[in-house]
Amino acid sequence: MTEKHLEHRLLLEVVTPSRMVVSKVVDIAVAPGVMGEFGVLVSHIPFLTSLQVGEMRYRVGKEEERLFISGGFAEVSNNKMTILADAAEPPEKIDLERARRSRERAEKRVAQAAKDEAIDFARAEAALRRAIARISIASKKRM
Repeated sequence: MTEKHLEHRLLLEVVTPSRMVVSKVVDIAVAPGVMGEFGVLVSHIPFLTSLQVGEMRYRVGKEEERLFISGGFAEVSNNKMTILADAAEPPEKIDLERARRSRERAEKRVAQAAKDEAIDFARAEAALRRAIARISIASKKRM
């Protein structure tokens, strides 16, 4: 990508350990930061932040795309936003039934963790948040 192409746009790259999920020039990118959702436009001040599980959105013209993000980190510098996440999936790649089963298992583990100290409450709660986010994102696309 030449600097001329990036003059008024932002290069967005979403990367997981196994692959590049997105590499596009976009108008805006919005991500789920640990301190709340944040948006990035061209000429944004450089920064590095942690991400929480949730929905990431980006827009090219009038087309808006969504991704499930499993947390990770976002770096913004020189009109480029890089997302490093354990997992990132577009809505059409999310298996809705599998996500619903995961939510049910996680809800049971969270309830059991309240009674049994041997069950890791934080892990159960994190699994529940991931399942709920996947269901939410996949359901929006299919409406």
